[in-house]
Amino acid sequence: MILRHIPFLKAVLLHSLTAYGGPQGHLAMMMKTFVQQRKDVTEQELMEYNAFCQLLPGASSSQTLTLIGYKRGGVLLAIITLLIWITPACLLMGSLSFLLQYFDKKALHTDIFIYVQPMAVGFLAYGSIKAFKISIKNTATCCIMIGSMLVACFLKSPWTFPALIIGGGIVSNFSDKRIPDIAEKPKKIQWGNIWLFVLLFILAGFMSELARTHDWITRRPFNLFENFYRFGSLVFGGGDILIAMMLEQYVFRAKSQFLSAEELLTGAGIMRALPGPTFSISAYVGGMAMRNLGMGYQFLGCILAPVAIFLPSLLLVLFFFPIWHNLKKYVIIYRALEGINAVVVGIMWAATFILFFAIPVSPVNIMVMVATLALLLFSKLPSPVIVLTCVLLGWLL
Repeated sequence: MILRHIPFLKAVLLHSLTAYGGPQGHLAMMMKTFVQQRKDVTEQELMEYNAFCQLLPGASSSQTLTLIGYKRGGVLLAIITLLIWITPACLLMGSLSFLLQYFDKKALHTDIFIYVQPMAVGFLAYGSIKAFKISIKNTATCCIMIGSMLVACFLKSPWTFPALIIGGGIVSNFSDKRIPDIAEKPKKIQWGNIWLFVLLFILAGFMSELARTHDWITRRPFNLFENFYRFGSLVFGGGDILIAMMLEQYVFRAKSQFLSAEELLTGAGIMRALPGPTFSISAYVGGMAMRNLGMGYQFLGCILAPVAIFLPSLLLVLFFFPIWHNLKKYVIIYRALEGINAVVVGIMWAATFILFFAIPVSPVNIMVMVATLALLLFSKLPSPVIVLTCVLLGWLL
């Protein structure tokens, strides 16, 4: 079964090495790679997967890619897809925790990635245009999109995305859209996933507190796993919210005994210049939090933190997705999909504008944005080629 999915897994690996721009940028690249080029899912399915994942805590782009693997080959392929997606970025960020002390921190801010951000704007604009054509069909969905875009631009809260998704679903229920007469076989609900999620949450908290109160010599790994499992179970809003939670846990509350605010922000800055999931910063922080215990413990931290933070995302998405699929036959859920997809389009446009105004306005940056968008819209050039070209430009110019 795995052998026949090797071409798909190769595409996932290539995607993990070239996916820039955060969750919305990743979605645009998924649309190019897994919808247009490979046809693993349809445009409507990808939008639905992404909208559903916005309702859950955890890494939304990782969950969306996991669902593509789940659709192709079930639970096993979904797990392998997630592992391939997170491994390259986590290896790079974990290595940084070992190598940071040997580098001049100013030298880390290299210009090789100078054109990656304007390129990411081009990808975001492409994804927004494609999603607009798919999901915005009438005045109501257009108004939902514009309202969501404005709220996402100006209201920076971890609850903004799930609140907008729910609000969009409620508003679109006032339409008279009918359910098509399509008989879909109900998916089996895997109750073991939610029980495992709850059991690990309780057990991690219990063992962490036991290790702390009894002052175990090996207490640090237990504390680390509990912290990152809790982050992965509760965080909404992506990497920025996760960084804020780690800043509170490992810098302010720990009085900088694990890592300083400067070291955390340095890791966050480098993470933004690398492809892959933003939650890969967990490998860096896990290593830094264990570095004073020796290289063995530091290596353990680089592995333990990513496992702990991505595991809740996997368990939750595999448990709730069959429930979501089975509920679509009810009119309230089916009608809600129209508004939910419109909200996702609004969030994508908001991310496009936010990133556009965050980078310096220069003729070269504008040219990179326009060229990226034009190549995506009017050519069949693979996404990795565009990414590597922009990195090469940064190195040469």
